[in-house]
This record gives sequence, structure tokens and C-alpha cells, in this order.
Amino acid sequence: MGNNVDESLAIARAPDAGTGMKDRMGLALIGIGTLVFLVVLLGGGPVSKVHAWWLSFGTVGLGTLLMAWNNFGKGPAGIQNDGIMFGSMTAKGALAWVSGILLTGFYIIIYWFPQYLENLVRICDPMSFALRGIAADQWFLYGTLYTLAVLVMGYRAILKYRHNRYQIIRTLSVMFFQFGFAFLIPGILILFNQPEFYFSYFWPLKYNYLFPNDVNYLLNSPGGLGTFMVFWGALMSFAATPVLTYFFGKRWYCSWVCGCGGLAETMGDPFRHQSDKSLKAWKIERWMIHSVLVFVVITTALLWINSAQEGALLGSLSAAFSKTYGFAIGAVFSGVVGVGFYPIMGSRVWCRFGCPMAAYLGIIQKYFSRFRITTNGGQCISCGNCSTYCEMGIDVRWYAQRGQNIIRSSCVGCGICSAVCPRGVLNLENGGDKERYNDPIHITKEGLSLRD
Repeated sequence: MGNNVDESLAIARAPDAGTGMKDRMGLALIGIGTLVFLVVLLGGGPVSKVHAWWLSFGTVGLGTLLMAWNNFGKGPAGIQNDGIMFGSMTAKGALAWVSGILLTGFYIIIYWFPQYLENLVRICDPMSFALRGIAADQWFLYGTLYTLAVLVMGYRAILKYRHNRYQIIRTLSVMFFQFGFAFLIPGILILFNQPEFYFSYFWPLKYNYLFPNDVNYLLNSPGGLGTFMVFWGALMSFAATPVLTYFFGKRWYCSWVCGCGGLAETMGDPFRHQSDKSLKAWKIERWMIHSVLVFVVITTALLWINSAQEGALLGSLSAAFSKTYGFAIGAVFSGVVGVGFYPIMGSRVWCRFGCPMAAYLGIIQKYFSRFRITTNGGQCISCGNCSTYCEMGIDVRWYAQRGQNIIRSSCVGCGICSAVCPRGVLNLENGGDKERYNDPIHITKEGLSLRD
């Protein structure tokens, strides 16, 4: 009897021990693709650029798709997180740390040492010429890898959450916006000698879209399309964003449109439980994310004042001021830390602690929006699934136990807390303002008590 118990525990703690044939095939394809990546990176191999692209990008993608189907596409529908707390990759084990270091290193190289990626960049030339009419650079390589990650891991997310219509549509949405609006359209614009523009990113996230130099560049671009781009950016930032957030909460953008959120919801899905739920983390989060928002607002305002005064305010510091923000926030925080730390700190590090767009949306959501997550405290069994898998570090169970609506500025409305709840306690709603805050807890001098 004792041996049987030990064997059961061993199986539970080593879920990968029984890797099937399709998993092995998937891992083999990923291994082949990675080997080709290394060979190309080191400048070896007589293979053509097209063949090298498919042997690297293609085999890694195909292997990942095969593993996704084998793990989530068979059997009854329903979320499968078996063994996630014991796997080396998903439990901050050795694989997680190695992956985090590799991701962080990749971002450091692509931002500041792109010359070391020159051979990888070159195998993207055929696709870049076909889409943009020019040779590839490190950002086209990055955009290709980013888009493939969203599409391939998006397929995995659809399989994993295929019992939940909301999750399927939401995942398809981020895949569509990343592939169409953040990859194809910017490339096609370059092909037609128009300014490269990302219609799914707005100020303050895409901070330079309202910087004077960028606005003037767009306004003076040929054909008048640049003028529309300036109008589109201003409309989305100051009109559409408040209106859409009022009706639907910040989820319309953070979980349905944004490429940063798209990568977090697809490639970052296996790591969502790594987010810190402590009160200390919440305090740090509030200070950091709102500080970044204030920083970008002040930066934008100062640059416009400086432009109006023809450089009298900042002088030669104008370019350095904007570059400082771009380096500290746009590169180090959103890229190196935001994605590189997925396996260690969860998938929404940037969205939670640094994104100025998330801060802007969060203020509207908390104080003005109709969106809330309603709870049925009488059905809650305190299993903790909702809190465990909240990528934004919200202790959802605390609210559910009290039957209290969840109205948090950080909530991105991904709906995973509702999807993993075994009792249907949580529901995402866009209700009226009446009783939006249904806090049943009353604070008195004597302590906490239930409201009448």
C-alpha cells in the first residue's frame, strides 16, 4: 500500500515522465529548429534563406503546434493545469531560470547589439522583400518572432480553453490584431512609401505618436495618410478610449487588442500563476505604474512646450529627454523585464507595473466604468483557483468569499478567474452604475462588520 502511494505521488510530481510519441515528435521538431537557428546564427550552412527560414521558424512552430494538440486537443474539453505546480518550466525550476535568462539576453542583444543577429536577420529577407519591398532588419526579425509566438501559442490557448466561448473569441481577437494591425499593415505601408504606423497602439503606450517630431513627420509625409494617422491616434487616445472603457472596462484593449497583452495571454499563459499576490506587490504596482504614466504625460507636455518655444525650454536636452524615456521604459522595462521575466514573475509584469496605457485605462475603469466582476459568495468553496491564475496578482478569492464585486484598476478582464472557478461564482458584467460597489463589509471603530 505504501509503495502504491509513493508511486502515485511520484507520478503527480513528475507529469512529464510519460511523454508520448507525439510529444517526442514535437520536441524533436523544436530541437531541429533550434539547431538550425544556432547554425544560422554562427554563420554556417549552405542552405538558402527560404529553406533556412522554414527549417528554423517553421519546425519550431510546427513542433509547438503538435505538442499543443497532443496536450490540449484530445479528450474532454476543460482547463488542464495538471502538474503546472511541479514542472521545472512552470514552477520556477531550472528550465524557467534558463528560459528567463535566454529571453532577457535576446532582448538585450536585439536592442543594443543587433550585429550579433545579422545572420538570423538575413534569412528573413525574402519575407521582408515580399511584404515591405526592403531588406529585413532586427525589428522585422523581432516582429516575425513575436507574431509567430502569438499565433502558435494562441492556437494552444484556443485548444486549452475551447470549452469557453469568451476565451476563444478573445484569443482570436489578439491573434487577428497582432497579425493584421501590428505585422501586415505596417509592412504594407512601407511597401507603398508611407510612414510605418501601428493602428492598434496608442498614446500613452506608443508614447512617441504624440511627440512633436513624430507628429510633424506624419503631417508632412506625402499623400495625406500621415495626417489621418495623427487624427486616428488622437481620436483613439482621447475619445474612443474613455468611451470604450466606460462601457467595457479596460479589457476591450488590454485583453482583446494590445500586442503586449496578446503575447501575455498566449506565450505567457503557462506562467500566469507566477504573479505575486502579496500586499507589498500591490503597493509597488500602484506606485510604479502611475509614476510611469505621470512621466510620459510630463515628457509629452514638456516636449510640446519646448517645440512651441522653438527649443527655448529644453534646448539640446529635448532629444535626450525623449530618448531617456524610450530607453528606460520603452526598451528596458517593456522589453527586457516585461517579457524576459515571464517564467519567473508571470506574464503581465509590464502590464501590471509599467504600462502607462494600463494605468490610464485603469483609472477610468475603477472610477467611471460599467465593467465589474460580480461574485456569488454563497457558492464559493475557497479553492483559490481564481487567485492562483490571476495574472494581475489580484486576490480574487478575498472578494469572492465576501460576495463583493471586483472593481480593480489593474484587472484586464481576461476572464480566466471565471473560467477556472468550479462553482460559477464569478461573472464578467457590464452593468449600470447602481450598486456597482456592493461592498458588504463596513469598517467601524470596533473593526469590520457586515452591512445591514
